[in-house]
Amino acid sequence: MEAMEIDAEKHLQRKQSLYESLDEKFRIEKETYRGQQYSQIYFARLHMMRTLIYSLIPNWKPHLPVCTVLGLEEGKECIIVGTLYKHMKLKPCILDEYSKERSVAPLVKPHNFMHSDDSLVLEDESGRVKLGGTMLLPSVYVTGTVVGLHGKETSAGEFLVQDILDADLPPQIELPLKSTVLSIALALTREDKYVVFVSGLSVGSSTSNPLQFQLLVDHITGHLGDEKEQGIAAQIVHVVIAGNSVAVPRGLLNGQNLASKDQSRLSEPIKELDILLTQIAAGLPLDIMPGPDDPANFSLPQQPLHRCLFPGSSAYNSFRSCTNPHSFELENIRFLGTSGQNVDDLEKYSEAKDKLEFMERTLRWRHLAPTAPNTLGCYPFTDRDPFLIESCPHVYFVGNQDKYETRLIKGSEGQVVRLICIPKFCETGVAVVVSSVSS
Repeated sequence: MEAMEIDAEKHLQRKQSLYESLDEKFRIEKETYRGQQYSQIYFARLHMMRTLIYSLIPNWKPHLPVCTVLGLEEGKECIIVGTLYKHMKLKPCILDEYSKERSVAPLVKPHNFMHSDDSLVLEDESGRVKLGGTMLLPSVYVTGTVVGLHGKETSAGEFLVQDILDADLPPQIELPLKSTVLSIALALTREDKYVVFVSGLSVGSSTSNPLQFQLLVDHITGHLGDEKEQGIAAQIVHVVIAGNSVAVPRGLLNGQNLASKDQSRLSEPIKELDILLTQIAAGLPLDIMPGPDDPANFSLPQQPLHRCLFPGSSAYNSFRSCTNPHSFELENIRFLGTSGQNVDDLEKYSEAKDKLEFMERTLRWRHLAPTAPNTLGCYPFTDRDPFLIESCPHVYFVGNQDKYETRLIKGSEGQVVRLICIPKFCETGVAVVVSSVSS
């Protein structure tokens, strides 16, 4: 569709939007580490999710009793609720790292660790039981997922699964009137507001193209194109950079003191990034999230990149260094996203037709990172699990993917969510523009 003509005077005034950060639950500065283990985050997750699933059982199978694992009786149908654990034959083991030099056969590092012999176990505080049957597929579920199962114990001591109860999409706040959040911007009108998503800039890497990034910045800030294109740029109200903004030369980080020239090699990509971000922040609000390759803590939730890294852009109030995961509201439309680690880890330990299906599973399981802390690093929280999804977003995005993909999914209570895979900009040159709000 052809964009509508924009009045020359109107496009000079950039649109504004109401913004609220919802990152507080992902911050760890108030947490105190006392040597605690990861069992406590699993207990917190099970407690919260079990209470939720119990509330869904009366509308699912009210005639069946709810049992614990220890209370199972052979042949008696019931419902059990607990945390799944997946036994995986190919899952990497730290002991293999120590024994690899003595091993005759080389250790294989496959992209996906699935195997036909994988099996599932369900556990609660009372015990654990092996799961059987064809209803619950090991290829779909991962360790850390909390589910309700209908079935019965067999003579072999297994629990034969006959049906599965997932938490499904959480409640969703009602969309504002005239919202167009559910459509990716294919046709632009003068009433719309837009959010730009980009990830995988990898400034300083061999695949990064400085000219390509500068062109993107010039498009966003309205310094390129004719009057009509500048009017479109004036409708962009927010920019989100979803991780992996710089590429630090890993070979320099060997624990030794760095020579001055090596220090320069480390800092140059960040300086270059700051110059470009300053151009954006001077004109419109900008959120930057850390990613696995950025100078931030490795484990989730990653804390905001320190403002001292961005002396130019951080001078503007429009610049926000955010957590990963990142959640915010724009004109009462809720956005939730990560820099990609949660979906990339799911791809290693389960199977799906595409990345969007992994994203949908995390929403229907109501958990952003179900494989944490088993195979995905995270902070050892003691009394809460910040990755639980309590309110359904309207837009759910994941950065640093191989290609752009999007899909609309719906929940049983009318929830509607736009899923977006944001491609790596350094490899594809693609940013995603989402239609946010109609004025």
